[in-house]
Amino acid sequence: MTDTSNVKLTIAFNDPDLDAEEREEQAQRFMAELQQMDEVEVERVLDPNPPEGNKAVGAILVGLLTAQVNKENAQKVMRFLGDRLGGKPIELEVEANGKKLKVKAHSREELEAAIAAAQKFAAA
Repeated sequence: MTDTSNVKLTIAFNDPDLDAEEREEQAQRFMAELQQMDEVEVERVLDPNPPEGNKAVGAILVGLLTAQVNKENAQKVMRFLGDRLGGKPIELEVEANGKKLKVKAHSREELEAAIAAAQKFAAA
């Protein structure tokens, strides 16, 4: 019997060398690529406390997105992360089985270690 529970990934693009607009472009490109994958739901993260005077229904948080994926496809998404984001600083939060794991990576090696920890966590 396969486990059909979902894994929620929250990905924060936080490269200090990029301004807010460039981090946002990076998040949008990554989101478009993830949407091409099967069985992956990707969304932008809305600011729960938008700035006063903001007329939008909900302001998005710059450089932040979430992906809902089943455990089986979580491995693919994390490999995809490693391939696309190696060497770029990001924060990754994995939520599975009612538990959360938050990791930060600033280099390809750290990202690979973070992804390995996230994969192990999601598989548990």
